[in-house]
Amino acid sequence: MGTADISKVTKEELSRMMVGRDVQLQVEKEPAKPGEVVLDVQGVTMHNAAHKKDSVKNVSFQVHAGEIVCLAGIEGNGQTEFVYGLTGLEKLSAGRLTLCGQDITSASIRQRSKDGMSHIPEDRHKHGLVLDYTLEENMVLQRYWQPEFQNHGFIRKDKVREYSDRLIEQYDVRSGQGSLTIARSMSGGNQQKAIIAREIDRDPKLLVAVQPTRGLDVGAIEYIHRQIVAQRDAGKAVLLVSLELDEVMNLSDRILVMYEGEIVGEFDPKKTTVQELGLYMAGARRQGKGE
Repeated sequence: MGTADISKVTKEELSRMMVGRDVQLQVEKEPAKPGEVVLDVQGVTMHNAAHKKDSVKNVSFQVHAGEIVCLAGIEGNGQTEFVYGLTGLEKLSAGRLTLCGQDITSASIRQRSKDGMSHIPEDRHKHGLVLDYTLEENMVLQRYWQPEFQNHGFIRKDKVREYSDRLIEQYDVRSGQGSLTIARSMSGGNQQKAIIAREIDRDPKLLVAVQPTRGLDVGAIEYIHRQIVAQRDAGKAVLLVSLELDEVMNLSDRILVMYEGEIVGEFDPKKTTVQELGLYMAGARRQGKGE
């Protein structure tokens, strides 16, 4: 597409060359209008048996309807373990989780899903997709048991195909054979779009998005950011977990910094800087201590 001198080219120009169109690098969104509490996290602790210590220590916060709260931090500071506990992949050592007023601390993954939690996982291959399944089979992974898609225990393949085709078109998921494409053969960006389509279409009350744009091109990043903001604007609660400071500053309405398993600071992205966040993420500062 061309060769550019880095001293004379802008990010926007490079993005246009890579994607073939103008890309909105800055997320455009209206101010948040937080509503009622959707997720209430109280005193959550997760013990890491391998390292014989707590990876998450007494974490408490709330996420309201109509806001994006970001859990930011350097990788390995407890964010992954916290999400495992929140979504039911691992059990809490202590604490309480409430979703829309309902205690889900001991609920199964399916029950949390039924209660209104959607999860865009950190590892799309390990927890997001069954790579050797078709795209249509992946689209109904969390819904195949509903009456719409099964009859007396037998999958209604025509309804699954119909549903998958609709999501592929609506979310612009590109694949060689449409609904019949094997997930493994798709690009990372389109695999991620498929997961986002599946999770958002379930009309969740809480969307947990973990590293939603990791390893994706600028075009896919722009698209996914728009979808996340659209969920917030539709009155959903969004918990974003990200290591990308640009993404944290662009998308968040509220930022919680996690360091060594603890929340060490809460920030308004309009009133903080990347440099200040960096100090908290590195453990050099802590609200209420050393300031």
